[in-house]
Amino acid sequence: MTEAAVLRQRTHEERPAPPRKGGLLTGLLRTARPKQWVKNILVVAAPAAAGELFSRHALSQLALVFVLFTACAAAVYLVNDARDAPADRAHPTKRHRPVAAGQVPVPLAYAVGGGLAVLATAAAAWLCSPAVTALLTAYLGMQLAYCVSLKHVLVVDLAVVTTGFLMRAMVGGLALGIPLSRWFLITTGFGALFMVSAKRYSEAVQMAGKEGVTRALLTEYTTGYLRFVWQLAAGVAVLGYCLWAMEEGGVPHTSVLPWRQLSMVAFILAILRYAVFADRGTAGEPEDVVLRDRALALIGLVWMAMYGLAVANW
Repeated sequence: MTEAAVLRQRTHEERPAPPRKGGLLTGLLRTARPKQWVKNILVVAAPAAAGELFSRHALSQLALVFVLFTACAAAVYLVNDARDAPADRAHPTKRHRPVAAGQVPVPLAYAVGGGLAVLATAAAAWLCSPAVTALLTAYLGMQLAYCVSLKHVLVVDLAVVTTGFLMRAMVGGLALGIPLSRWFLITTGFGALFMVSAKRYSEAVQMAGKEGVTRALLTEYTTGYLRFVWQLAAGVAVLGYCLWAMEEGGVPHTSVLPWRQLSMVAFILAILRYAVFADRGTAGEPEDVVLRDRALALIGLVWMAMYGLAVANW
C-alpha cells in the first residue's frame, strides 16, 4: 500500500461518523445513557435488605436519591464523551456517539455535564442529609478523575468502577439512616467487582488482536489475570453473603422456613450461572446478561422472593 493510500485510509478512519437523525436534545439524551440508569436501582438495596422499603418516607427519599444519582451519572457520561471525542472518532462503533459524530458540540456537552453536576450536588445539599451529599460529591469527583486519568491506571480502573456500584448500594441506607452491615458491604463490593472484571475479561477475549476496537488499557491486562480477578471476587462475594445470611443463624425465628439461610442456595446458583457467561467471554453489561438469560432472571426472582420472605419473617 502506498504512503498516499495509507494517509487516505487514516483520514477516513478519523473522520466523524455522519450524525444520526434527531435533534440536539435527542443527542444529549443518548449521551446521558438512559439504558445505564437501571444501575441506579441499586439505591434500594440497603433499605430492601433491612425491610424498610415500603413506607411513604422511604419511597420518596429513594426516588429522590435515584434521580440525583442519575443526574450525576449523566453528567459524568457527558464529560467523558466530550473529553474522548477525538479518540472516539477513530473507533468503529464509538464514532457513532452523538458527541463524536458532531450531533452534540463538545463545548455544549461539557456545559450540560457541568451544569447537571452542580445542580445535583446543590439539590442534595438542600434536600438530603450531609452523608448523602458527601457521597454524591465523592462519586462525582471519583468518576471525573476516572474520565481524566484513572481509567488508564491498571487495577485502579477496576476499583473505581466497582466503588461506583458500591456507592449506589450505600446511598439508600445513608438517606434513610439505616446502619450498613459489614457483610452487606463486602457482598455488594465483591459482587460488583465480579461483574466488572467479568465484563473486562469478556472484552479482552472478544477483542484480542483487534487494535483500536477496544479500550487501550485492556491490552495491558492479560486474560489470565482478569479471569483470576473475577474468580477471586466471586468466591469472596459468596463467602460474604453466606456469613451475612448466617449472621442471625442462632436467633430464633417464627417464619415457616429459615428463608434467609435458604437464600444462599439461590445466590450461589446465580453466581455460578453468571460465571458461565464470564467463562465464555460473553459477559457484557450486567443488565444485558440478566435480562438475556431466562434461567438467571428466574434464579434472581427466586432469590428475591426468599429474601423478601426472610425480611417479612413469614
